[in-house]
Amino acid sequence: MRFGIKTAPQLCTWQEMLDVWRAADEVPLFESAWNFDHFYPLLEPKAGPCMEAWVTLSALAQATKRIRVGCMVNGTPYRHPAVLANMAASLDIVSNGRLDLGLGAGWHQPECDAYGIELLPMKHRMDRFEEYVPVVISLLENETTNHEGHYFQLQGARCEPKGPQRPHPPIVIGGQGEKRTLRIVARFANHWNLPFATPEIFVAKNEILLEHCASVGRNPGEITRSVQIAMPADQPPEEAAENAAALGEAGADVVIFTIRNPYRASLVEPLARALEKVN
Repeated sequence: MRFGIKTAPQLCTWQEMLDVWRAADEVPLFESAWNFDHFYPLLEPKAGPCMEAWVTLSALAQATKRIRVGCMVNGTPYRHPAVLANMAASLDIVSNGRLDLGLGAGWHQPECDAYGIELLPMKHRMDRFEEYVPVVISLLENETTNHEGHYFQLQGARCEPKGPQRPHPPIVIGGQGEKRTLRIVARFANHWNLPFATPEIFVAKNEILLEHCASVGRNPGEITRSVQIAMPADQPPEEAAENAAALGEAGADVVIFTIRNPYRASLVEPLARALEKVN
């Protein structure tokens, strides 16, 4: 199995998050580190601080040397696909080819309402997402992109310079919707992330993904499967490692530990030692 850590830039100081990422960067067992893409905290207090995803991710990429970096996941409603593609290409360069590009349809109604961002009803939201992903991929792959869709229109659109990862940074799609999300994963993703699921739920969702892969003619072996699990600050690392091992036995390729506040860099090495015993 492979492992990652995730620190949402919420309810914390910059230094606390930075210390965790630097500690994980020093431990080869952890292959990736992630933040999230929200403007409001998802945990209490909801009126607390929350830093922006791409600014923090860029800074964290510069503050680390080895570990892969990504956002789990970028919300489609927040940025036009051409804007996001240019941001991703630039960060792939800045990180020396360490970017994993997370994409999702979006879901957090309170921040969208507060900012006047159109989240859309679920069907239309998924329609927009299904149009969004291939536009981003085309911009990252091709010299120019033309697209005449319902939600986006591009004429001779450029995204230069490209990043070092070709044809593009790995596309990570997060979510568990059985009819739409997992079909979009089957069509476009290099990596599927399932948030906060038990081994039993992972197995059931993966079976549906396999059906979608068969339907669209995709080799399922081309898609990495990861699962996020929450790791409270006071959870013994041995318990967290056992939870990860159970997901590995169920077939997950990667487990990402979503660390809960308060962030402490001192938990990284004990967690790594516990994982080595069960991996």
